[in-house]
Amino acid sequence: MHVQVRSGMVIGLTAALLTILAPLPSAWAEEGRQNFGGIEAGKWVLGMRAGFAPLTQSITDSFRSSTDVGSLVNFQAMYSLNTWLLVGLMLEWERHAVDQERPSADLGHQDTVSVLPTVELRPIKFGPISPYVNMSFGVNVNSFGEDRGVGRISPSNTFAWRLGWGADYMLTRQFALNAEMAYKRNDGHATINGLRVDDWNASSFGFLVGAKLFF
Repeated sequence: MHVQVRSGMVIGLTAALLTILAPLPSAWAEEGRQNFGGIEAGKWVLGMRAGFAPLTQSITDSFRSSTDVGSLVNFQAMYSLNTWLLVGLMLEWERHAVDQERPSADLGHQDTVSVLPTVELRPIKFGPISPYVNMSFGVNVNSFGEDRGVGRISPSNTFAWRLGWGADYMLTRQFALNAEMAYKRNDGHATINGLRVDDWNASSFGFLVGAKLFF
């Protein structure tokens, strides 16, 4: 009896679910025809975002160290070549305090300015929400500000590769709120008191929120 009741319930629920889902493929197809591409062609996009960036690993294995979650500021200017492809430039600044654990010492902070030519894909739009993914290649210009009593630390400039993904929420046709997450490679070497350290790695994950203008 219980088996028959449960079987009947399963069959009934399955039939109801199929009835509800049956119109969706044609609706999705219609929606795709209407909204393929997440931006109008010929649009300029200016963005300003800020957030934080933890490193993906210890900055070096040459000595025990700790690095704080750094500050992050990002500016971008993009141009849409069509309804789904944009090209442009990002400028990003990042700072991390670096401490030596044994013996305990505040070494100072590393600053990174990244110059990043960028391509961005916006394949679709969901109402006011426009998701995207972007990729950048460029250069990380690294510098180090030492605390007093600490020897000279000079990190190298490095090749920058950045992969980001996020979404814009359009409040008007010209203004949007933005959230983005990105990985950025910043792997090189440093010279510490005249000695070269080959595993100086400040690659990070960035978390950004801000606003964009479309015109």
